[in-house]
Amino acid sequence: MAGQGRIGWHISGETVIRIYGTADDSIVDGPGIRFALFVQGCRRRCPGCHNPGSQSLTGGQLVSAEALLAQVRANPLLAGVTLSGGEPFDQAAALLPFAERLRAELPHLNVWAYSGYLYEELACEAPSPAARSLLELVDVLVDGPFKDDLRSLELPWRGSDNQRLIDVPASLVAGEAVAYGHSVQNKN
Repeated sequence: MAGQGRIGWHISGETVIRIYGTADDSIVDGPGIRFALFVQGCRRRCPGCHNPGSQSLTGGQLVSAEALLAQVRANPLLAGVTLSGGEPFDQAAALLPFAERLRAELPHLNVWAYSGYLYEELACEAPSPAARSLLELVDVLVDGPFKDDLRSLELPWRGSDNQRLIDVPASLVAGEAVAYGHSVQNKN
């Protein structure tokens, strides 16, 4: 039986993630070949969103962290995993078990996340305390809402000029957002 609990959706006691879909071999959601996880649900509803079908809070499907990890493990060519959406940080508590196991079991993969929230908001636990915990498991954050009037096809790994590429580990040490310098690759 499915139901929503304090930290996310559950099926038979296991926390699950509401997803819009996945891409097993994305080459546009960060450097190298990536497993891209598109979560379902986004309250921001940016005009011009590249995944408008992911905005509904009730659509998609419920998937366990284990099922997603099995998909990641199945591709030995991956350089990393990208959390996108929808809005991943609106499901931070549900994504935490997946991200924690990903880090523990596949530490050679880098983790990117796309969010309409700014780094500063996530670092201060918006929209929830779990958002900060998830942020701490991310290598690069592409932050800020998509703005159609600032759209550019020339920008690497982002859709509009207001969005930033943030080096999360360096930012957490510095106590402020530090720009990503295109150095995060495979951790091998």
